[in-house]
Amino acid sequence: MVTRRIVPTLSPARALVVTAAVSFLLAGLPAQAASAPPRNLHLVGDHWTAWEPPAAFPDGAQIYTIKRGDTLWDLANRFYANPYLWPQIWEANQYVLDSHWIYPGDPLVVGMKILTPDELSGSQDGTDPFADTSGEEMAANDTAADDGLGLLDLDKALGPPEALGNTSDVYCSGFIGDVDEDFAYHILGSEYDALVPQLEGGLAEAGFSTISTNGPYGPRDTLRYGLSAGDVVYIDGGRASGLAAGQLLTAVQPEEKVIHPVTGKVFGRFYKRYGRLRVLSVQEDTAIAEITDAVCGRIVVGSVLRPFEPQPLPLGRRGQVRPLNYPSPEEALEDAPVIVYSDDGVVSIGSNQIVHIDRGSEDDVVQGDMFTVYRINKPGLPPLILGELAVLSVDRRSATARILDTRFPIFVGDRLELK
Repeated sequence: MVTRRIVPTLSPARALVVTAAVSFLLAGLPAQAASAPPRNLHLVGDHWTAWEPPAAFPDGAQIYTIKRGDTLWDLANRFYANPYLWPQIWEANQYVLDSHWIYPGDPLVVGMKILTPDELSGSQDGTDPFADTSGEEMAANDTAADDGLGLLDLDKALGPPEALGNTSDVYCSGFIGDVDEDFAYHILGSEYDALVPQLEGGLAEAGFSTISTNGPYGPRDTLRYGLSAGDVVYIDGGRASGLAAGQLLTAVQPEEKVIHPVTGKVFGRFYKRYGRLRVLSVQEDTAIAEITDAVCGRIVVGSVLRPFEPQPLPLGRRGQVRPLNYPSPEEALEDAPVIVYSDDGVVSIGSNQIVHIDRGSEDDVVQGDMFTVYRINKPGLPPLILGELAVLSVDRRSATARILDTRFPIFVGDRLELK
């Protein structure tokens, strides 16, 4: 048996709530609470709180007393120089049951234990601080080492958790949906469409006319084709379809069909995200909206719209890549997830590039999942380990992932195994 060395991160129950909380921060929205405030306020010492803070803390713990206006996001930035590490503060303070609500006067443990290389690999005197010294356990470890498996320690942590991607990796990528995905709304037009003069009367009779045909880059009777932040557009939905002022929508453009590299069948269609709109006002069947974000490319009239969903960036500890001498057998990868698409049609995929896999929420894939990337080898030879990737966002049938490490270029069609 191989002794696993694990540095605790978020418990599974809390990991589910982290997603909701980070969403508001990454979306650029006000950091407002996503849950109703607790009602069981009571007096603890000289302040009111909904929680039961401990009366004592371990020796040497770094304690901070919450002040008015504090958030876990700001405190993580102050103490860890990285606001994305706020879940570590929450995890260290189990008495706080909802991260949206912290109370001035409550104490927080803000220190974070980071293992040194000696703690990970054993102390300088040659002993292993993590090892079970029972004779049976040591014998099992010796057997594993003799089998060449002693190097397999995939949970070994290399430091504090880190964001597994960037916001642009999610908001400027896309998703794979059905070939004819149903979208509730479309952009009907923009404020620039009515600015070309409509020639009537004598001018029209003299041979002048308004050109209304479409050119290679859109309709010719508009002053601007590609729209950007601050431009006003019109939507084919209003009060009757449930739109309301202030609602955020994502502008999406359907692109090519995705052919599954293993089955050869149509898997779906790739839909690229281009930016974000905010509804300014609604009429019965139409609405006026402003483009608030177009950093991923120009938005055009005709783009389809879907409700904006804040996408948190998952945190993770980058552990050891699976050893080359211990690949999974080929039969274990027969029905494994597959990389089916790469952004911008990249063929030779390297580190930090974005890919899409053929598994989604329907297959229990969640943000933060890490997969080892394999390529099926020549007949009779074990699969080749290429690197690993991390899932950044999940849709119904697919997921968006970022390549973390590579030994060789990765291709569409390579197989994946959950790490």
